[in-house]
Amino acid sequence: MRLLLAIWLLAWPAVAQPFSGAEWARFAAPTQDATRIIGGTGLGCIAGAVALPPEGPGWLAVRQHRNRHWGSPELVSWLRGFATEARSAGYPPLWIGDMSQPRGGPMPYGHASHQNGVDVDIWLDLRRDRGSISEADPPSLVLPDQSVVNPERFTPAHAALIRMAASQPGVDRVLVNHGIKRSLCRMHGGEAWLRRVRPWRGHDSHMHIRLRCPAGQMDCRDIAPPPPGDGCDASLDWWLSEEARNPRRGPVGPVPVMPVACGPVFARQ
Repeated sequence: MRLLLAIWLLAWPAVAQPFSGAEWARFAAPTQDATRIIGGTGLGCIAGAVALPPEGPGWLAVRQHRNRHWGSPELVSWLRGFATEARSAGYPPLWIGDMSQPRGGPMPYGHASHQNGVDVDIWLDLRRDRGSISEADPPSLVLPDQSVVNPERFTPAHAALIRMAASQPGVDRVLVNHGIKRSLCRMHGGEAWLRRVRPWRGHDSHMHIRLRCPAGQMDCRDIAPPPPGDGCDASLDWWLSEEARNPRRGPVGPVPVMPVACGPVFARQ
């Protein structure tokens, strides 16, 4: 049996390539074993994922039909603690968007990351009169040209919530639209927490939290840490360039191969 398993694992890279986001999305439940975070957020999976409850003190999970509210125990614990802290600070219940699928892996739409249980989107709709949860995206917080935030929508409460998230232990980075980052630089330039707030496309109505690999997860792969400094330098201006606004499509490269250890996660019933 061990020999057969070893042969199967050696063959895994050769058969991994055809597995699409739709195939990873078909799993309704996680594997029933110890949590194991495998690979990185852009090419990985997770065994033994746990679910964030649909609601709790300080949060509501949105778009539950997607079945994407799964993650590592550390991520779920982090969310519980962060929601409690935000509630104590006077925020309305946080709307929690996509985390990972029951077994992680690529998604059929919506994300290139969120694959190994350490990512979560938190909507930045803090209106008191926002009504019931909608399937539509929350309103954008940046101006149409994406240069800075829309002052009619972005408030000090938004800045404080992003700062609260970026200051939490275990956080690797917080992704927001470059217009939000630019405005945060004007408001808080030089403050240490800004290093972990990084600009990225989209993210004009939510923040994307990424945790570092938890201790003991030897198969988990962190990406490089953010560069030194607050990130409020000339590199931020690139996002307003023609190159950034209209990225060129390069030649299609080889299909990425999932980590070998994801084979049993995908195959297990």
